[in-house]
Amino acid sequence: MYYMGKKLKNETLDSKPEINGDAREIKLITWLGLITNLMLSGFKFLVGTLGCSQAVIADAFHSISDVSTDLAVLFGVDYWSAPPDKNHPYGHRKIEAVITVVIGVILTGAAIGIGYRALATIREYHLRQTAWIAVTGPLISIILKEIIYQFTIKVGGRVKSSALIANAWHHRSDALSSVPALIAVSVSTWIPEWAFIDHLGAMIVSLFILKVAWDIIKPSLSELVDCGATLKEHGQIRQISLDEEGVKGVHAIRTRKYGSYLFVDLHILVDADMSVREGHQISENVKHALVERGPAVLDVVVHLEPEE
Repeated sequence: MYYMGKKLKNETLDSKPEINGDAREIKLITWLGLITNLMLSGFKFLVGTLGCSQAVIADAFHSISDVSTDLAVLFGVDYWSAPPDKNHPYGHRKIEAVITVVIGVILTGAAIGIGYRALATIREYHLRQTAWIAVTGPLISIILKEIIYQFTIKVGGRVKSSALIANAWHHRSDALSSVPALIAVSVSTWIPEWAFIDHLGAMIVSLFILKVAWDIIKPSLSELVDCGATLKEHGQIRQISLDEEGVKGVHAIRTRKYGSYLFVDLHILVDADMSVREGHQISENVKHALVERGPAVLDVVVHLEPEE
């Protein structure tokens, strides 16, 4: 396979370091998140049970759902990082989009379960009021999960991994969803007559998780149905191509998502009396310009047409 006029090592697109990313780094940060999630979910479930707080117990189940998404990333990274083969000539990066959708679906399921239980039990009589020990669960969760979010989002942005970025937002959703849980258990403990506030806190947590789930699923679904570049990116591709010497016009620009990158094919108009060699060099110049200065362009196919 040829890429930018040069034969790629092992004939794969994914031999480029920036495309492969650092799978080892992805695994390391994900393992860190998984261990943290296991510890937090167990701790929040314990103090939520001891403190008789449904909001904190709901928050614990949210942390358990984080464990499942960590496992999804760990399982998927070796597959989407695999180089192209005969059956997958464009590589396996769409597996990452599938994993990202799975993360969003898991979040959705967790949100529906939490919201349903909170709504179904909101009028139940509390034999025991919530206790201050339950406050420690969401408080510690907010601090630790925000730290994990910062590390994960940094690595995800560097290696351009949508699944890792989605998992980072899952960490932050856990941190932010702990805020209403913290407020709810504090209020219901301070004012026992307002025990229903604990249930409302759990419902707010579920709504927040649903919003995060949709934000995660939407872009990955667009990629899976071969959504192309945005209007802004389309304009950048057109302008960069027109700026190259010898290009008289550009049309029939087509793009499609490939992970965090774009595949591009387009037609350029050149002087009709130009030699094949000269025309080929112009097409190579357009390819180089788009890959180097374009909006995360991975590969370009240029079709030459004579200007009439």
